[in-house]
Amino acid sequence: MALLNLEAYLKFLPTIDQMPQKNVRMHYNGEADVLYVNFGRRSEANDGELTDDDVILRYRDDELIGMTILHARQR
Repeated sequence: MALLNLEAYLKFLPTIDQMPQKNVRMHYNGEADVLYVNFGRRSEANDGELTDDDVILRYRDDELIGMTILHARQR
């Protein structure tokens, strides 16, 4: 089994605790270098906003339901 840098994963915990929903799912697409973060139950966004730092904030009505982080390796 490959050794994981457990400390890097543990650094996420305080950030997750401050997220709008405690049920957080993440998926990384290495080929596209995109990290998908979804909050709460799965639902489709009906609005979105691209920030200046290439993060797409996804909304369902006025609630933030997730974000898509482009160029994830560069962060």
